[in-house]
Formats: sequence, structure tokens, C-alpha cells
Amino acid sequence: QVQLVESGGGLVQPGGSLRLDCAASGGIRVIDVMAWYHQAPGKQQRELVATITSGSTTNHDESVKGRSTISRDNAKNAVYPQMNRLKPEDAADYYCDAGIHEASGKWTAEWGQGTQGNVPS
Repeated sequence: QVQLVESGGGLVQPGGSLRLDCAASGGIRVIDVMAWYHQAPGKQQRELVATITSGSTTNHDESVKGRSTISRDNAKNAVYPQMNRLKPEDAADYYCDAGIHEASGKWTAEWGQGTQGNVPS
């Protein structure tokens, strides 16, 4: 069974960095895209960064461009998104998502369980 597991997050002081480890496992044939989202209290979920795993295309939302990076390890089916120079308004729940072609032939969008990023004011 395919699953996507996240780790990281936690308490980050203003000006610090937040990094997640997002790793997919299970019956995976290929991963098309992996993306990083956040959802601040009372706001809609927003995509921050998306990376096409078969190439070198990465898109950063304007709100985080210049502060966000994402690296990946295709052999581990993993991405490592990071946001730098955090502000209190970056406090949110953070999620990873992956578009996966399973070994069975089925395509699925798999979400991680989410993790909190807390930035005190």
C-alpha cells in the first residue's frame, strides 16, 4: 500500500528555517510530482512548492519565492522542502502531496499526515 510520510516541522524562531522530510513508500512505479502545502489558521490550503520528479522543473509560489527550496532523492522517493527566514505569519500546518503511478497501474494522489510549523511572534 502506497503511503507518504512526513517528518520535521516544530517550533522555529522568527528568522529561522523549517524543513520537512517527505518520503513515499509502497508499491510505487513512478512519482510524477511532489508538492508542499501549508494551511494557516482560518485560511485555505495553499501550494508553496511543486517539483516534477522526472525533470528539473520546480515552481515556487510568489509568497515564498526566494525563501523556499526543495531538494529531492528520487532513489528514496523523497523530497525535502525548506522555508527560510520564517515569520510569525508562516505558522501553519504543513503537508506534502505526491502524484504516484502505483505498481498496479493505478494513479493516486497521496497526502502526508501533516505537521505543524510554529513561529512565535
